[in-house]
Amino acid sequence: MSKTLIVPGLDGSSAPHWQDWWARTDPNAMIVDLPDPRRPVREAWEAALAVMILRHPGSILVGHSLGSVLIAQMLARWSGLKVRGAMLVAPADPMSATQECHRIRRFGPLPEVAAEVPTVLVASRNDPWMAFNRSRDLADALGADLVDLGHAGHINVASGFGPWPGGKVIRDRLLEQTERPSVLRRWFGQAAPVRARLPGA
Repeated sequence: MSKTLIVPGLDGSSAPHWQDWWARTDPNAMIVDLPDPRRPVREAWEAALAVMILRHPGSILVGHSLGSVLIAQMLARWSGLKVRGAMLVAPADPMSATQECHRIRRFGPLPEVAAEVPTVLVASRNDPWMAFNRSRDLADALGADLVDLGHAGHINVASGFGPWPGGKVIRDRLLEQTERPSVLRRWFGQAAPVRARLPGA
C-alpha cells in the first residue's frame, strides 16, 4: 500500500493534533520531519519533503496549513517527483494581510497552475488563515476537488480537531480513485492532470 506522508505546518503538529494522531494510528503513515517548524525556511522544507518523496515514491501527501502550501509549491516546481496524490487541508495564505502571516510570507505566492496529480483541498468557511473564497479559487487553479467542512476553523486542535477519522476517509477515497490510471494518463503519461472525484465533494 502507498505510504501517506504527513506534512505539518507552522509550529509543527504535535499531539493532540490530528496529524500526530494519524501517524500513530496508521502503520502506512509517517510525519515528515521539517527543520525548525517555528522559523520555516522554504528551501529547507522543500529539500526535506523531496528527500521523503524520493524514499517513498508513489506516496499520498497530506498537508495541513503551511504544509499544504509546501505541497502545492512542490507539485508546481518539482514535476519529476513521483507522487500518487495530494490532500491539502486548511492551506494558509502567505500573502494574507493578517499579522501572523508575516511568518510564512516567503512561501508565497500560491501556485496558479494545475497540479499533475489528483488533488483534494479541504477547506473551512471560517478559517482565519485563508478566506473560503480564496480556498475555492486555489482549488480551481490547482484542478483540485474542494471538500467544504463548513465552519471548522483552521481544522486544528483549537477548532476541535484532535482525532479526525474523516481525514482518513478522504485519503482512502483518493487512494481508490488513483488505483487504476485513467485513459488520459495511459495516453499522455504523468503530465496529464487527473482530478479525483470524491462523492459529496
